[in-house]
Amino acid sequence: MVDEILTSVRTGKTVCAAFYGHPGIFVEPGHAAVRQAREEGFRATIQPGISAEDCLFADLGLDPADNGCQSFEATAFLIHEHRVERTATLILWQIGVIGQLAAGPASPDGMRALVERLADEYPPEHETIIYEASPYPFIEPLVRRVPLSDLASVEVPTLATLVIPPHGKARLNLQMLDRLGWSRS
Repeated sequence: MVDEILTSVRTGKTVCAAFYGHPGIFVEPGHAAVRQAREEGFRATIQPGISAEDCLFADLGLDPADNGCQSFEATAFLIHEHRVERTATLILWQIGVIGQLAAGPASPDGMRALVERLADEYPPEHETIIYEASPYPFIEPLVRRVPLSDLASVEVPTLATLVIPPHGKARLNLQMLDRLGWSRS
């Protein structure tokens, strides 16, 4: 993809490459093409677009300002020791390809491993949402609500995202409320 883009740039053409979702999220060829073009002295930018995250917030009626939001790629979430803030929404991207290396198949144990990891943080009955944005305005997005305990047995589309709503309420910092002059009620 990078070579295809730069071949046209090098011939003097004005090039625009469009990618599904946001051009700077999960799109390594876009970043690589911009880096390479700049190294060769060409002007290159990534322009923001409507991302899958933007669609997710709109389609599910979520406002990250309400409780906060954590967002991780699913395999990275599993292999790194990320801390979960249960009182915030947790978004895990690319759950349909957990453990996949390059173009290989997804790990068959990936979803089970994810459920086990999440069971350390959430009760079995806690609702999870399997979500996939629609690429078309006239087709509804995929929104499937599943208790955490059932998640490993559900077929998940390749491009799916997992959304885990907050569990509990964040504690108020009473000293900070006082400092800001806010009422404690």
